[in-house]
Amino acid sequence: MRERLWPRPETPRLICLVSLIRNLRHLRLCPLVVIRYSDWNQELKVWNIRMPPPTPIKMVEEMTAEQLAEKKRNTDVALGTKKSKKMHDKLADMKRDEEPEAKKNLDEKMKNVEVKETALANTEAHVTRHIPPYNSSATTPQEAYVLDKIILAEEWNYLQDIYYSLQKEVAADFSLYPSFIRNRINRLKKIEDDSEKKKLSCILSFINYLVKFKDQHSMDGISSSKFEKLPYTLYHRFTTMFDVTESRRLPPEKMNLLISYVLVLTLFSDDFRTDYRDIVKDLRMSTLTLRPIFEHLGCKFISSQKVSYATLPIPLTFSQIKKRKRKNKNKL
Repeated sequence: MRERLWPRPETPRLICLVSLIRNLRHLRLCPLVVIRYSDWNQELKVWNIRMPPPTPIKMVEEMTAEQLAEKKRNTDVALGTKKSKKMHDKLADMKRDEEPEAKKNLDEKMKNVEVKETALANTEAHVTRHIPPYNSSATTPQEAYVLDKIILAEEWNYLQDIYYSLQKEVAADFSLYPSFIRNRINRLKKIEDDSEKKKLSCILSFINYLVKFKDQHSMDGISSSKFEKLPYTLYHRFTTMFDVTESRRLPPEKMNLLISYVLVLTLFSDDFRTDYRDIVKDLRMSTLTLRPIFEHLGCKFISSQKVSYATLPIPLTFSQIKKRKRKNKNKL
């Protein structure tokens, strides 16, 4: 029998140590005991327990870039945040779309899609011409420009100030309204149909807010409209739709868009035959600068008793937008 290198511990010390460990285990405590270990027979000196041989260290195999990315993706999906999970889902969808089978299926689906030329023309004209939403296939002037898209459904409740003022027994004061609206109050009072009167009152109120918004964001009218307050819903929509800058000024193309909204609503209020002499003053413009905007909307002009009226003929046609030719600087 091979001789042990380390001497056995003395019997009294061993008995005391075993009894101490038993007492601590009875109290459900885990004592930390330092025990000498023999490399020859892998036995504990006290309890004579064989230890398993050390586990051999496995060499880590090198992973490819795709395997590392997949491992990282799985870790993020399991332990990552919601934002990282959404990002990985989008990346997975993008990779899925780039597969040949997905492209083939997309091409087959696109063959069955019918592209409506009129819808594309309407969208292009709305973007490039800066005009309100319209319907090129309309058969009546009332259908040419879509009133439900000019005045949204949730905005009509904020446009009843003129209507409620007319319901009062005491004569209402409309002196702070634009002249276009003041000149149509008497005609508004004569309307017997209450729903028609309410609709026209809301259209005139929307014109009033558009004119006030224009004055608040232009140098020539800011003093007169400084203390005018618009309903928050309308103010927020106007600010977004007309791209108000930090300097509180409207870009030129958005200013023309705002004026186009006003002119279209004047056509609605005057049954598509409007005398525009008063709205010219309200917009602080001249007749020469206002008539091209009417023509840009597809309007024509007629004269009656030395008064010019803007009308909207059907079918709706637009003049072609003339593109400026760039000068060739290299040309001698």
